[in-house]
Amino acid sequence: MRLSTCDNCGQMVYFENTSCTRCGALLGFNVENLQMESFKSNEDGVLTPIDKESEHTYKYCSNGILYNACNWVLASSDDNELCVACQLNRTIPDLTVTNNLTLWKKIEAEKRRLIYSLLQLKLPLVPSTPDSPKLAFDFLADIPSSNADENVKCVLTGHANGLITLNINEADSAYREKMRNNMSESYRTLLGHFRHESGHYYWDMLVRDSEWLKPVRALFGDDTLDYAQALQTYYEHGPVENWQLNFVSAYASMHPWEDWAETWAHYLHIIDTLETAHEFGIKIHPQVTDNKKLHTDVEISPYDSKSFRNIIEHWLPLTYALNSLSRSVGHEHAYPFVLAEPVIKKLDLVHRIVLKNMQQPKP
Repeated sequence: MRLSTCDNCGQMVYFENTSCTRCGALLGFNVENLQMESFKSNEDGVLTPIDKESEHTYKYCSNGILYNACNWVLASSDDNELCVACQLNRTIPDLTVTNNLTLWKKIEAEKRRLIYSLLQLKLPLVPSTPDSPKLAFDFLADIPSSNADENVKCVLTGHANGLITLNINEADSAYREKMRNNMSESYRTLLGHFRHESGHYYWDMLVRDSEWLKPVRALFGDDTLDYAQALQTYYEHGPVENWQLNFVSAYASMHPWEDWAETWAHYLHIIDTLETAHEFGIKIHPQVTDNKKLHTDVEISPYDSKSFRNIIEHWLPLTYALNSLSRSVGHEHAYPFVLAEPVIKKLDLVHRIVLKNMQQPKP
């Protein structure tokens, strides 16, 4: 994630900020340059960039104006009232229900982080052909039964033909932690859900009907295997033995589609975290060892790197430091994963596919 400063006073600002805490200038994320910018507003709500020679004017996404649920801006001349991220929503929760607005705001904040990464990678957010699936989101709540003898109709988080469905309870930390323990997972976050499900979407977009299908199958396995049977086997018998030797997570061992989605999610974890470390100028030099594998200056911008091996050489020392810092403040490991060599090869293939499919900017 890029760091930004207020254009008015120089104070460092964050991705979710709507105003500068020092000078009060209005803030918004501009997808035209993927930067947080500072604005002044007229009585009609038209935003003008502060301290920049620009004839462009902007407006806040209507989800920000109405619900304080978005801080992205779009051109004031745009016929849309929603930003590019919010336009992807097909269904939002019923905001008349107590606490749904709070949960939805958390969901939107994490979804925007996903969309930021996809925009940085110049990946398509809309169908490239009429037959391609359209990326969309349904944010749904469990439906309680009016009959005491019937079970609650539970919403399952997942992906189907471009539509990503998320149970809004996942935005409740207590619910999510309960589910994490029930599923014996070491890691479960809102952003992780978004990144994982987006992997299924981009498998359809970038792999399924492309020249990449054969090399993907060579590393991830035969995706034509019966998914329902694989799912049943996984939940009845658990992951394959010694899954850590070939998969990034236990769930990745369930089926090649899930292996791809889990690997895709971890690819996004890596590049976004490394960009943040790069922006902060982080250097990792443990004083107790001169082992070069544990030392790094995070000098690369991973979104611009052509070599995944270069990325991983910076990533591994950073994870050691991240996990040590996290344990020092009483939390579990921030990144509870071990990347075996077969997993790194899969991540490298994901990186090459992304590079090949980066869209060129419009003239």
